[in-house]
Amino acid sequence: MKYLCLGVLLCMVWVKPVSAGKKQCQPYLDKLRNIQAQQRVGHSNKKAHSLAKREQKARDKWWQCQQGKLPKKASIKKKKKTRSKGSSLANKKMQTPIFDQAYAQSASLTNHVVIRGEFSGQKQQDWLDYFQPLEQCLKPSSTQIFAFCLEDRRKQRQQFVQNYQKRED
Repeated sequence: MKYLCLGVLLCMVWVKPVSAGKKQCQPYLDKLRNIQAQQRVGHSNKKAHSLAKREQKARDKWWQCQQGKLPKKASIKKKKKTRSKGSSLANKKMQTPIFDQAYAQSASLTNHVVIRGEFSGQKQQDWLDYFQPLEQCLKPSSTQIFAFCLEDRRKQRQQFVQNYQKRED
């Protein structure tokens, strides 16, 4: 507080605007900086408008806090995630394990993973040496190309089996 006295009888008091402590306003400043960081990352035009609105609201809240215009117990509330009835069913399905733990222990699948090829032993190695995928099949760009690649693999496998049987005989 500052006092200015004019003579002996008249004194005026100047009071600085009440500003809340930095500790109280820090969550608002953190939220503002978080939104600004999101704005610096590439995003769509729609997202840019949404972030601009959120930034303005966050800046206003922070400034009100700095000026002492927010109630003392004001805090940033986190939104609770709400689920619709349809999504809760999907979430329950996603949370169920793919296989039962007891089954995994009885089948001794807990310590290692078994990957099987189309053939076994030397025949598998010969198949890997024989099979030549087409260049367009390395990264198929459509379902038609993917289907074509599956058919090509099936034909090459069929030819390999016939040639391998002739070689064994």
